[in-house]
Amino acid sequence: MKTLTGRCLCGACSFALDGPHNFVGHCHCDSCRRATASPMTTFIGQPDGFWRWTGAPPATYRSSPGVTRGFCATCGSPLFYRSDTQPGEVHFYAALLDDPEAVTPSEAFHTDERLAWMKGG
Repeated sequence: MKTLTGRCLCGACSFALDGPHNFVGHCHCDSCRRATASPMTTFIGQPDGFWRWTGAPPATYRSSPGVTRGFCATCGSPLFYRSDTQPGEVHFYAALLDDPEAVTPSEAFHTDERLAWMKGG
């Protein structure tokens, strides 16, 4: 499997994902919508040890108990989500990939929170 690369809006924070992913899926939860200002977001669940920062490390924010979100301290782009309930992996935002078409979402999470005007996903 080829290495996937990605970055924030300004390019200060960049990352590389190596090897297989645990999942690629859409999240419809209220917290992710607010963190990204979008009706849903798409994550790549990447096992620890198979990703690395290739630019500046991101700033972090504890958005709720057991949840850490990472973002670029320069431009504010959200970069990742980590939860104590899912140890051993980090969830990277698929839209940040240099080639977002390199992954295909196959799951959807928190669909009970999906906005009524969202179709599909």
